[in-house]
Amino acid sequence: MTNTAPSTHRPLIAILRGVTPDVVLSIARVIAAAGITKIEVPLNSPDALTSIAALAHDPALAHCQIGAGTVLSPAAVDAVAAAGGTLIVTPNSDPVVIARAAALGLTIIPGFATATEGFAALAAGASGLKLFPAATYGPAHAKALRAVLPAGLLLYAVGGITPATMRDWLTAGVDGFGLGSDLYAPGMTADDVHGRAQAAVAAWQAATG
Repeated sequence: MTNTAPSTHRPLIAILRGVTPDVVLSIARVIAAAGITKIEVPLNSPDALTSIAALAHDPALAHCQIGAGTVLSPAAVDAVAAAGGTLIVTPNSDPVVIARAAALGLTIIPGFATATEGFAALAAGASGLKLFPAATYGPAHAKALRAVLPAGLLLYAVGGITPATMRDWLTAGVDGFGLGSDLYAPGMTADDVHGRAQAAVAAWQAATG
């Protein structure tokens, strides 16, 4: 498989919702080979912490940032850190969860929908923000938020993102994307996922180049 430049840390996050420990390494390796180096396993996936530990300790993924999504409590933050994860992604803006992740030195990207939620998350220690679910709000909403959010803040759009829609979101001021079911869904083969990851990276390169 062609490696599309794994050393380039693009603001693209692969969301492996529903992945299981028996296939997680094969799926993550082809994603990394395509050039996506941020990988999260949502905690509502089967035996998610086992998968996160496997990814975090895999030499083939040493250049990647590994972590968890759907993190809902400080105890879950601790569990992800103990498994070796360094990336925490949440669907909401819980200041207690954000503060715990920040205190441990983890990258914390909470979900938000309004300026009030976004600024509260930043005050709690968020590393970046995740507009979620992005498809519900649309690029115009992101553009309005971008106008008031701090310069230099990494703003991700997550939920319903496809290669075909990336350009519109980037034009609106979004910096990166979380790629979920369009990239991976349970039952897909590694070859399926590799092709989808390559298409996402190609779309990113076309839109930002």
